[in-house]
Amino acid sequence: MNPKATPAQLQAQVSGSSFYAGMRVLPKVQREAMYAVYAFCREVDDIADDEIGDRPARMAALDAWRADIESLYAGGNPGRAALVAEAVRRFALDKADFLAVIDGMAMDVDRDIRWPSMAELELYCDRVASAVGRLSVKIFGMEDAVGIALAHHLGLALQFTNILRDVDEDAGIGRVYLPREALLAAGVELLDPITVVGDPRVDAAARVLAAKAHTHFAAAQAILDARPRGHLIAPRLMAAVYAPILVRMEAIGWAPPRTRIKVNKPALIFTVLRLMLFR
Repeated sequence: MNPKATPAQLQAQVSGSSFYAGMRVLPKVQREAMYAVYAFCREVDDIADDEIGDRPARMAALDAWRADIESLYAGGNPGRAALVAEAVRRFALDKADFLAVIDGMAMDVDRDIRWPSMAELELYCDRVASAVGRLSVKIFGMEDAVGIALAHHLGLALQFTNILRDVDEDAGIGRVYLPREALLAAGVELLDPITVVGDPRVDAAARVLAAKAHTHFAAAQAILDARPRGHLIAPRLMAAVYAPILVRMEAIGWAPPRTRIKVNKPALIFTVLRLMLFR
């Protein structure tokens, strides 16, 4: 990514994302800031998921991003972090949240995450999802306390849902994010990723994580229902789209063979229109 990318170039990168529908209806300044944050996240995520590059090189690439973020906040040459410099200036985004995202990606680079403890999984999800939410709610104009709470709950809910949707894809690259405690309680032997996700008892373990996702969706929805200050169509959209995906997955179950549920584009557009009319 060119750190001097234009708003149009950033928009083009975001346009294939399910987040795009919620971003594009924001006011111009907030929209461009969200495009920049999303582009940053894509950059570091691509490093974490690069199956060709070796681990030391990928970790060095993340360290370079970390150094550029530090330099940006110190008033030095921001390097690639110039990508988010305008968003940082306009919305007082916290350095710690950018670094948390990088730290989350570093967890994937350090080793392939396999059946982490629930505490480790929640730390990982806080870094790769809730930290992005904390950056976003500042751009949306939310008050700090309620914004941080929304970022926490919605970030965990969305990331747990993605984990449950991507069980097979993750196992294919050597990762299993389902928590160790749930897998052991279900009687699943922790042998190797393909064997673990191929065990029919993985369904019981997945339902434990699904229940936690529902709890966080409910907490996020309670915050949104209170109609806090801010441009909140994007988080409303993500909750409105992903909570039903979780319900659909529960109805099908996680016993193999599984069919990955996708976001329905027409339904996504309808949801955006409904939220715009009735927010």
